[in-house]
Amino acid sequence: MQVILLERVDNLGAMGEEVTVKPGYARNFLLPQEKALRATEANRKRFEAQREALEKRNAERRDAAASSAKGIDGETFVMIRQAGETGQLYGSVNTRDIAEAVSTDEVKVSRAMVVLNDPIKTLGLHEIEIKLHAEVTITVTINVARSEEEAARQAAGEDVIAAQAEEDRAIAEAQAAELFEAGAEPEDLVAAEENAEVEAEAAAEADETGDEEKA
Repeated sequence: MQVILLERVDNLGAMGEEVTVKPGYARNFLLPQEKALRATEANRKRFEAQREALEKRNAERRDAAASSAKGIDGETFVMIRQAGETGQLYGSVNTRDIAEAVSTDEVKVSRAMVVLNDPIKTLGLHEIEIKLHAEVTITVTINVARSEEEAARQAAGEDVIAAQAEEDRAIAEAQAAELFEAGAEPEDLVAAEENAEVEAEAAAEADETGDEEKA
């Protein structure tokens, strides 16, 4: 379908340009959102007659978006989720979740504004772009953690998953040392290490299985 753009649209063109798009995209997004008109002779004349008003409207919307962006641009938003020992979430964080977390009384963010190619499925800090207007894009950080305390540690720069793995390794080494001091046979030490490895692998598999079932 041929349409006339009423504002700049990413990957399509600038205001006033005529472009070809898929009919569904035009009917479900561009036309109802007043971002484009069908490219008919009548609409071409209508656009030219309204160009000045459209440019003024676009500038006002751009300025409003830029002003409201100041309240959330560069900010960090904590989202508490359940996850396994390897950091895999039991489920995921999607565009709707992010839009709800980022929205304030002054800034209403819709899921369509969130630039996210794939849902977030791991703990950690994730930088996400929010497109408040065709010409106004900001970046926020989504801090996905299992608790507020863990979120604070991540915000401070700690890799909580690596720290957990190191803690587990230290515990295993301490247990092996205790067995050695108690006079355990070498095969007992090997068995203890193998059991620790098996438990770690089982936990990882459980995390992956839980993630698949929740997805």
